[in-house]
Amino acid sequence: MPCHQPPHKNRTEISLAQHRFNMTSLACSDNPIFEVSDMELRFPTPSYTVNTLNYFKSQTDHFVYFIMGSDSLSEIRTWKDYERLFTLANFIIVNRPGMTFQRAWENLPKALKLEFSCHHDKFVHTSGTSISRSDIKGLNVSSTEIRRLLKRSSSAKYLTPDTVLEYIKSHDLYS
Repeated sequence: MPCHQPPHKNRTEISLAQHRFNMTSLACSDNPIFEVSDMELRFPTPSYTVNTLNYFKSQTDHFVYFIMGSDSLSEIRTWKDYERLFTLANFIIVNRPGMTFQRAWENLPKALKLEFSCHHDKFVHTSGTSISRSDIKGLNVSSTEIRRLLKRSSSAKYLTPDTVLEYIKSHDLYS
């Protein structure tokens, strides 16, 4: 789900939301278990995860899971209403290069960590939601790096699907 206006990004660093939605759709098109949502594109304001999770929680009786990298968990205190996030969804944390789950956990505010208790392989929040570590190793690939390569006219092949690279080229993005 691409966001409309990422609050942590400078608008000049990213492409238009519709382009990001189209590229995400292309990247997921050959996997039938993925579904791309344009829900955040309908928000007229910056996209805050707390609003998105609140929306999804209000739309379903099912558990909501939010997958994020350990690098993002480490910086969660900079997110809007970050304490509330953990009451709205279960979090699955994927290790990212240079940031382990343990190190990210240590960076969390002490008051937030006190709202969790350790149960086997996950941390359970007082609200009943949880944070789980994923055994999947995150790749050292980022949209920032792909944009940097493309701006230098270097290849980003194998870092993103060919259909996305073709889209970027046909719309003259990141050159």
